[in-house]
Amino acid sequence: MFKRIGLFLLTNIAVIATVTIITQVFGLEPYMNANGINYQALLIFCSIWGMVGSFISLALSKFMAKRMMGVKIVEPNGQFSSLVNTVHRLAKAANLPKMPEVGVYDSPEVNAFATGPSKSNSLVAVSSGLLNSMTEDEVEGVLAHEIAHIANGDMVTMALVQGVVNAFVMFFARIAAFAVQNFLRGDDDEGEGFSFMINFVLIMVFQIAFGILGSVVVAFFSRYREFRADSGGARLAGREKMVAALKRLQSQFESGNFKDDDPSMNAMKISTKASRFAALLSTHPPLSTRIKALEMNA
Repeated sequence: MFKRIGLFLLTNIAVIATVTIITQVFGLEPYMNANGINYQALLIFCSIWGMVGSFISLALSKFMAKRMMGVKIVEPNGQFSSLVNTVHRLAKAANLPKMPEVGVYDSPEVNAFATGPSKSNSLVAVSSGLLNSMTEDEVEGVLAHEIAHIANGDMVTMALVQGVVNAFVMFFARIAAFAVQNFLRGDDDEGEGFSFMINFVLIMVFQIAFGILGSVVVAFFSRYREFRADSGGARLAGREKMVAALKRLQSQFESGNFKDDDPSMNAMKISTKASRFAALLSTHPPLSTRIKALEMNA
């Protein structure tokens, strides 16, 4: 669900910001020459670092999920043996080359997510709120959805998409910063340190602005992958269990168990009150749309 993409995006933002700081501080700008910007060199520079940043985020995804969410790995013979056995059974049905790690994190939100850099190195994490509010069949539907994400290679796909977006964000941010800096400088001759600070701040501001626009593209691909994961989950656990899991989430919101501003519900777009712009940035389609898609393909 939301956490899978949200944690990846947060890590990606941090990595790209770090790359920008390092390249600026140490003057690693092979695209600058006496005449200004060499656009071909800039495109190569941004493409390399955009992809590197995205795949560093992917490589760190499991580690960051465990640290940020407080995920505790559970064993097949412990308190959550049924959960682990269900994940392993679904993983075998999906022909995963290696069983995912299974974790639980303490949170009242009804959520679960899968992450990891590959099909052989993945994690499925479930919130205590989900385990306490869903039946075994509904939990299986949710787990099948997450296993389908792993089987579909969604994290790698999203890393590729994010890498391309990173490249364009870095490319246009540096062009825009260079243009604005030249406009502000005019005929004045500022000191080198002052000029560096202006350039650094402008690049960071434009990266944030273009990054928000780029998030629309990433969110579009994420919503498409959610429909595929729903379909895959239906094949693994059965359509009835997949639909029941989504309907349980929807009913809990409609019954007032969650407030309209609950971040976990807003992230999954259960609320119908989201603005059009918020809908564009949503990584998940509305639950009603997902349920209808599954029922139409029955």
